[in-house]
Amino acid sequence: MTTHDVRDYGAVADGVTNNAKAIQAAIDDCAANGGGMVTLAGGTYMSGTLWMKSNVTLNIDVTAILLASPNIEDYSAEHVHHQRYRNETNLDRCFIYAEDAHDFAVIGHGEINGSNKAFPNEGSIYRPMMFRMLRCNHVRLEGIKMVDSSSWTCALLDSEYFWAHGIDIHNSGKPNGDGLDFDGTSHVYISDCHIQGTDDNICLQSSSKDYPVHDYHITNCELSSICGGIRIGLKSIGDIHDVTISNCTFNRIWREGIKIECTEGGSISDITVSNCTMRDVTRPLFVILNNRYEPDGWGSSVELDHMPEIGTLERLSFSNLTITDSEEMANVHHGFGNDIQGQPKFAGFRFDAAEGHPIKDVTLRDIRYTYIGGVKKSDIPSDYPRLVDKMVEPDVKSSENYWPDWSRTTFMDIRNVDGLDAQGVRLHAIHADERPATQFDGTRFVTKPDIVVA
Repeated sequence: MTTHDVRDYGAVADGVTNNAKAIQAAIDDCAANGGGMVTLAGGTYMSGTLWMKSNVTLNIDVTAILLASPNIEDYSAEHVHHQRYRNETNLDRCFIYAEDAHDFAVIGHGEINGSNKAFPNEGSIYRPMMFRMLRCNHVRLEGIKMVDSSSWTCALLDSEYFWAHGIDIHNSGKPNGDGLDFDGTSHVYISDCHIQGTDDNICLQSSSKDYPVHDYHITNCELSSICGGIRIGLKSIGDIHDVTISNCTFNRIWREGIKIECTEGGSISDITVSNCTMRDVTRPLFVILNNRYEPDGWGSSVELDHMPEIGTLERLSFSNLTITDSEEMANVHHGFGNDIQGQPKFAGFRFDAAEGHPIKDVTLRDIRYTYIGGVKKSDIPSDYPRLVDKMVEPDVKSSENYWPDWSRTTFMDIRNVDGLDAQGVRLHAIHADERPATQFDGTRFVTKPDIVVA
């Protein structure tokens, strides 16, 4: 394999020189000569936007840091695609970009640093993503540390065959600090990763029927966030199916551990979660089927110009889960500013669907949930709003998936599920709670439930 040292192209590892031209020249030269490896070693290399190319491996040695420039003008405003969430154009720019590329990788035991304390710059709204990849295939991230991204760490769009192994993502101090985000991407393998962030650690979404999202393998990972662990959906125009999550730990997640939201007309099915532990996770399981209204448009995806018919959500299996709260969960947890991410009355399992559109075929098997409790009935209003199914001059609060910020029940609040198999479920409150432990509305059980409250 041909190796290209960026220092041979004039790069200076002093942490202040913009090395974008030198590093890009090494990448381009490597690609033009059939591929190989571009190596950063021996110091801190600052850079603006870089474009990855086919058959190139970017190796960041353990002695090196690739540092994002603190100057927003060093990030291209063109040829880096865009953020696909409505109203998030401030995330359009990015640090490392690839388009229509294949068989490339970022490896090594060094660090990529997103310089998040520098953004937004004075006079600029932009917070660059660390990675964005569009229509790429056979991509690998291995061994690398990715820290302080100023927004999402990695977004893989309309792509296939992606491996993330042994990577360490650590984001703090800025909102939108996602770890690994996928939209329209299939055949994904994530293993032995540590992800700590300020939004969803891992996110699977679909903003097009042209690129179904399927065949995900997530295993042996440690996840922590002030927001969410693993999200499937919200952006759900197309299909998402065949996802396995196993042998993972979820620690100190102030919102949802695993959330599945079919809200934009697509289909989510065949999801398996097994052999996982959660400690101090406010809402361990959160599953929603509806149409979600945004006050400035329809849905979350820029691709939507109308609200489609409600989609389908079916064949979900959750087994061998151990979920435990510590006394920490008696506190109120905030995100940025005064927004409340979690508190005791907000906690528990929530499954809910719009009337006439039930979630189908759900298995809860061998689950141990020890919850902080301590909520009084007087803390909870008596009228719990239902999920609405049509939006005509909608009441934003009643149609918002995350409102109300309280649960009717201590542990399990399940509504509109057709075919629930709940066996070997054990529930325990650390502090006495005045709410019922479980509540089921519009739910059909396939067998007599085995749920013990002790």
